[in-house]
Amino acid sequence: MEARIVLSLCLECGACPEVRVYDDAVAIGEGETFVQLSREAWNLLVDKVLNGELSKL
Repeated sequence: MEARIVLSLCLECGACPEVRVYDDAVAIGEGETFVQLSREAWNLLVDKVLNGELSKL
């Protein structure tokens, strides 16, 4: 399955974590190590950020 969107979490090099958005899931990680969030888990995370429950560290 090919990612629809691939975002690097670093602007300076290609060795930083990526966010890969698929049709039914999102994968976050680097190299060969990724965690996969279901559509529901990703949407819950986005809602928590937008509602202010999660913010910058």
